[in-house]
Amino acid sequence: MKPELLEERFKEIFDEVMAYRNSGQREYAQATNAFSNFERLSAELDTTPQRVLWTYAMKHKDGIASHLRGNTSQREPVQGRIKDLIVYLFILHAMEDYYSDKSNSK
Repeated sequence: MKPELLEERFKEIFDEVMAYRNSGQREYAQATNAFSNFERLSAELDTTPQRVLWTYAMKHKDGIASHLRGNTSQREPVQGRIKDLIVYLFILHAMEDYYSDKSNSK
């Protein structure tokens, strides 16, 4: 693939990932707290929101690995799992920023 075609596809994928994220945000988070679903479960399980997120992310990583091993008849296309994993990694990055400085007003 030519580098300029890869760059164009990268931009398209980023837009798709943002649409995925926006859809999930409306479904799982509260208007005032983007991490609310992770925080609720972390309190219930006595762990961190990041560990809850990592558990969800690994489900998608496992699905991707299964696809790469040849299991192509999964419930959803592998591209969906890849987008989900990217979204979780972005959220994890934001969590690390936020929880390392809880005094901020993010």
